[in-house]
Amino acid sequence: MTRATHAKLAALAVAVCAMLLCVTPTSRPAGEALPQRLDDRTFWTLITEFSEPNGFFRSDNLVSNETVFQHVIPTLQETLGPVSAYVGVGPDQNFTYIAALKPRIAFIVDIRRQNMLLHLMYKALIEMSPTREEFLARLFSRPPPARDASNDGAEALLSAFAEVEPDPVAFERTRAEIYAHLQQTHGFTLTRGDLAGIDFVFRAFYSAGPDIRYSYGRGAGWQPFPTYRDLMTADDGQGVQRSYIANEEIYQSLRDIEQRNLIVPLVGDFGGPKALRSVARYLDLHHATVSVFYTSNVEQYLFRPNDAWQKFYDNVAAMPISDRSTFVRAFFSNALYSTQGRVMRFPDPTQGMPANPPPAGPRSQTLLNPIGVLLGAYAEGHISNYYDVIELSTPK
Repeated sequence: MTRATHAKLAALAVAVCAMLLCVTPTSRPAGEALPQRLDDRTFWTLITEFSEPNGFFRSDNLVSNETVFQHVIPTLQETLGPVSAYVGVGPDQNFTYIAALKPRIAFIVDIRRQNMLLHLMYKALIEMSPTREEFLARLFSRPPPARDASNDGAEALLSAFAEVEPDPVAFERTRAEIYAHLQQTHGFTLTRGDLAGIDFVFRAFYSAGPDIRYSYGRGAGWQPFPTYRDLMTADDGQGVQRSYIANEEIYQSLRDIEQRNLIVPLVGDFGGPKALRSVARYLDLHHATVSVFYTSNVEQYLFRPNDAWQKFYDNVAAMPISDRSTFVRAFFSNALYSTQGRVMRFPDPTQGMPANPPPAGPRSQTLLNPIGVLLGAYAEGHISNYYDVIELSTPK
């Protein structure tokens, strides 16, 4: 893409943002600012009314398979300003972004109902656990360290749990506490299938402990993926650990947001007709914008091969955004390489590797892309495949 084209897209992006923001008072629905907390009934109503039917994905995604997702956090903190709404997908890597960016509300939208149930499990565990060590003790059904671990880093804390065996009595007790916390304390209406889904996820963490991976129990083929321990002890590329259990302050920030019911997990297809559109209407009604949309690598699946990607970008175009609104996306570099600050496709896959390929690095990268720029490119007809999206992104 030429420099002139980039400039044109940037100008169009400004126009798109202006169009989305300049809504007349008579045409905008009356509403109030985002609440400081959601009551339990409202929280559950959002989940039930905004969600779509359960969908399919080939893996369980119990933890992330992205190793460098923290690397964009310093840039986001410097450029976004106060964060209005966060939209994300997948499991608990969202917690690290949410704790760092402190949005006023967060929606986690995933095609699998199991992901929504995983987040409800986390919600119960975090709310019941005043400290990181209590949270990890419940998550892994293992006794906490005998010593005071409040000042431990993530590595020392997780090492203490990796050295002890899981306790089946603790597992049964905590599972019952999770069910009671969600159903009785909060009053959420969970089906038998929902309880079985929570049991599946919680049992996986009990069995694998801190070594649980992206899809637990899939055999040796899943071994290259990072463990929960790897992910929690990673840093932001500048030597600062920012995971949600890196220290007590970060964990307490996350716990506060959970206790105020402001992390809302939904079942929804990015290209579906309901979930993202419902989020868009809710945010518009509450005079909020999407500051961050973490897509992971979902977009690559939307291009295989159907028009789901077009439906997704139409859904995003319905969302209220600002000129700072940013996509955070992952791409896996088995078919791409980075050169001179841009992410490029190999010139011709049939001719093999380039003459001087870059050295091997992490199997994924985390990329930033202004939402307005993407929408501008889409409106101009410059998006036709996944690589067009990647070339609009900035590697970090």
